[in-house]
Amino acid sequence: MNDLRQDTEEQNIAPEEEVYSRYICTANHGFAPYAQEELRRLFGAVKSTLLLPGEIFLATLQSEPEEVTRLLTQNLPIFLRHIQPVQFQDEGTMEALQRLAVYLSRHTELVGEKVSLNVRKGDPSFWQDSPGELREWLQEQLQNLGAEFTVQDPAWVISVYADGNALYAGVSRPEANLSSWNGGAIRFRKEDGQISRAKFKLMEAEKEFDIPFYSFRNALDIGASPGGWTSFLLERGMKVTAVDPALMHESLRNYPGLKILRKNAGEVKFRDNEFDLLVCDMSWSPKLMAKLVTGLLHSLSPGGTAIVTVKLMHKKPLAMIKEIIAMFEGERMQIQRAKQLFHNRDEITLYMIKY
Repeated sequence: MNDLRQDTEEQNIAPEEEVYSRYICTANHGFAPYAQEELRRLFGAVKSTLLLPGEIFLATLQSEPEEVTRLLTQNLPIFLRHIQPVQFQDEGTMEALQRLAVYLSRHTELVGEKVSLNVRKGDPSFWQDSPGELREWLQEQLQNLGAEFTVQDPAWVISVYADGNALYAGVSRPEANLSSWNGGAIRFRKEDGQISRAKFKLMEAEKEFDIPFYSFRNALDIGASPGGWTSFLLERGMKVTAVDPALMHESLRNYPGLKILRKNAGEVKFRDNEFDLLVCDMSWSPKLMAKLVTGLLHSLSPGGTAIVTVKLMHKKPLAMIKEIIAMFEGERMQIQRAKQLFHNRDEITLYMIKY
């Protein structure tokens, strides 16, 4: 009888409420499926809805927000560039925007804090004007909040996504978004006389990975032509040896501190520990690039840094990346980060230090 009563009581216990959190997730165009796979490997089943094919999706994770931040911080993703929490969702109307303004005005933790208001819109979007105009409208509605709206180094981020028929928003710390930049998109202005946009990759890596480029003295640039990365290194005060059989840009040919070797990377010889920085942005197959670069790592001093791009020419990039990383780790290289930067296209950037 006691056993029967115990069984009945157990049956009457309400199941625990399912815990979940929702995010708008962003990857470089065409790489959303790999960002989804990264989330599946960390959190198990992921329910997702595409908002912008191949790039932006709404994901539901069976974890609390604090656990999501913890796991993503400890296992920094390669392809998932940016996430924003969805704590507010409404229909896509002006009335919903008014409700959003009221909702945000109740966030007293923002009072007196530096806040970045990041606004994006879908394609199509119920908001017909530019994202910048929506941001200005929201800031005006939130004047009484007492926050300091800024772009640089915010303490909090308000993220808003205005889709075709829905409005999403959330408030979070920048580290919980993987990037404080709107959608993880960091943009640079093209300079007069800039040799190529490839330079933006190193400029972004400098910020994203916190690389102290000004501390390096002697750099090796493999596959340097036409000289986008070389020009960046020279501007940071380094002596540079540029290796490429093709011609360098004419503006660099007599540049002080630059040595140009018009040879293939497999033909050059260097002394041990000659350089404290090695970079490579060749448009070659990943394995061939890794073979060439590892063959020159003897010239990189212990504690030296290597930055290389890995071209993704195969249908299974996660497996390829794992293989390339193993090749470098076998040559005493410690991987600091592997990430598809905003300015990468069909490639990722590896940041490594020799030990």
